[in-house]
Amino acid sequence: MININFKENKGFRLLHIYERLVKGECLNKENLASSFNVTTKSIQRDIDDLRTYLAESYCNDVESCIKYNKQKGGYYLVKFERDWFTKDEALAISKILLESRAFNKKELKILLDKFAGQVAPADKNNFSKFIRNEEHHYIQLQHGKNIIKILWELSEYIAKMKKIMFDYERKDGVKKNHQVKPVAVMFSEFYFYLIAFMVDETKKGVTVFRVDRISNLIELKDSFKMETKNRFEEGEFRKRVQFMYSGELQKVKFKYSGPSLEAILDRLPTAEIKESKAGYSIIEAEAYGSGIFMWLKSQGDMVELLER
Repeated sequence: MININFKENKGFRLLHIYERLVKGECLNKENLASSFNVTTKSIQRDIDDLRTYLAESYCNDVESCIKYNKQKGGYYLVKFERDWFTKDEALAISKILLESRAFNKKELKILLDKFAGQVAPADKNNFSKFIRNEEHHYIQLQHGKNIIKILWELSEYIAKMKKIMFDYERKDGVKKNHQVKPVAVMFSEFYFYLIAFMVDETKKGVTVFRVDRISNLIELKDSFKMETKNRFEEGEFRKRVQFMYSGELQKVKFKYSGPSLEAILDRLPTAEIKESKAGYSIIEAEAYGSGIFMWLKSQGDMVELLER
C-alpha cells in the first residue's frame, strides 16, 4: 500500500480548494496555508492554477472566475447567474416538489438538500426558511417506499428497449408476475407509473403499472422493436388519460354548467367546445379508459354525460 500525505499533495489541495469555492465559501489564503502546512505563495499558485483552468474551460468571457473580497479577506468563486437557481426559481420548483408528495421523507430531504446546494449562496438562508415549515409537516404517501433508484432503472430499460420482468401487487393485494416491453415512465396524481406493452400480447394497447407496487425487477435477455406507426407518444397519451386508467381510446360528449370552463379545458387537453350558451357548454373530448368517467362523476350536478 502506498502512503500519501494528502496535506502535502498539490492535487489534493487543488481539489479541496475548488470544492469549497463551488460550495460558495470565501477562503482566506493564510488559513489555507496553515491548514496544509505550506507557504501562502503555494496557496497563491494553487489559486492561480484554478483561475487558469476555469478561464480556459468555462469563463472565456470574463477576466477571472475567482475573485478577491477585500472586506472578507478571502477568495470566492464567481458563478454566472445562469449556473445558479435564482431564489424565485428555487422556491417555485421546491413548492411543486413538496406538493407532489411523490417521494418519501428520506428521499425528499435528499432532493431538497441537494437542490438548496445549487441556489446562489446569498439566497440559501432565505430559501431554507421558505420551505422549512412545509418540509417539517410533510406527510409521505402510505407506501413509504424509495422510488428514485427504480425510476432510473426503468428509464434505462426503456432507452435500451429491453424486455423486463417483475412482480406486481395490485390494489387488492394480489401479486402477479409480468413480462413487459417498457415504453415510458410518467407521473400523475401523487404516483409514478410505468407504461408498457405486455410481452405475450394478451392485452391490446398499453398497460399501466404503479411503480411503487413493482418488486423483483429483472432485465430479460431479449430486446424489442417498435414500428414508427406504433411508437408510444407520452405527450399524446397524457392528453387523453385520467387517473392513469388505460383502455381503448374513446370520445365522450358532455354538458358542463359549472363556473369555470377554463378548469375543464385545463383538465382535459383534448376537449373541444362544440356549443356554448348562457349557463352551459357542450364539450367533446378524447380519453383512454374509464378514468374520464370517474372524473366527470366527481363534478356532480355540473356535468351531464351525453354520449360515450
